[in-house]
Amino acid sequence: MSAATVAPAPPRTRPGPAPQRPGRRGVALLPTAALVLGAVYCIVPTLWILIAATKSPAHLFSTATYLPSLDDGLVRNIRELSAYHGGIFWRWMANSFLYACVGGVLASAISAAAGYALAKYEFAGRKALFNVILAGVLLPQIVLAIPQYLLLSHVGLTDSYAGVILPQLFNPYGIYLCRIYAAAAVDDSLLEAGRIDGAGELRLFRSVGLRLMVPGLITVFLLQFIVIWNNFLLPFVMIADDSKFPLTVGLYSLLRHGAAEASLYSLVITGTLLSVLPVIALFLSLQRYWNIDLVTGAVR
Repeated sequence: MSAATVAPAPPRTRPGPAPQRPGRRGVALLPTAALVLGAVYCIVPTLWILIAATKSPAHLFSTATYLPSLDDGLVRNIRELSAYHGGIFWRWMANSFLYACVGGVLASAISAAAGYALAKYEFAGRKALFNVILAGVLLPQIVLAIPQYLLLSHVGLTDSYAGVILPQLFNPYGIYLCRIYAAAAVDDSLLEAGRIDGAGELRLFRSVGLRLMVPGLITVFLLQFIVIWNNFLLPFVMIADDSKFPLTVGLYSLLRHGAAEASLYSLVITGTLLSVLPVIALFLSLQRYWNIDLVTGAVR
């Protein structure tokens, strides 16, 4: 009896990629094109400032817009800017650091305490209070400048450092972020364990809540720092003494004088370039805290 012959099985082939629907590729390119346009919109003005700061006053309006100067125009502009009115530009820079650092730290601390309380404590009117804070997020800060000026003028705090810092200590958006972050990062079981061990509420907030909220507080501080650093209207209304101006108001006053003296335009452009550098350095130095926060969230 002969063995039955079995035909060899055909080789298996992997299924090919599914055919794309017509027009799918064009739709996918739309977000990329939007991102590229957004990047160009942000980069082009910065590139113009960087190139214009290298030009002397004589070359600023006589050369091509995006053609940098190869001489020592940037160094000369920085030297002239430092010598302008006895180096008042660096006084404006120090004032901006004072307003942004002190205001950012205090506003972050207030936001942390308020957000922690809204997230971890039950009390009457908590929901209504949180809704009022959310309404404050939607309120443009520019409409508060005049009422704040009138209020602080009654207590004699206008034309002072406190007159610029105090109105910016209450940050509704920072409180909102801290409330969300405290609810997610601070475990109730840790607080209950601390209460069993005899820790008070203030110590729990300081030793447990704040330590777990550090990455979120870094974000709140950075956002508040940038808001205060770029704020123009409030210090413009509050301060009359040019020695207390921040960079925004100081460069604006320099620009007004440049309307009658064209050589000051180069100093304004150079000062604008220098004013951007601290914000970039702050972003780069605090970026590692966000990376730590992402790793911590993945481990959890």
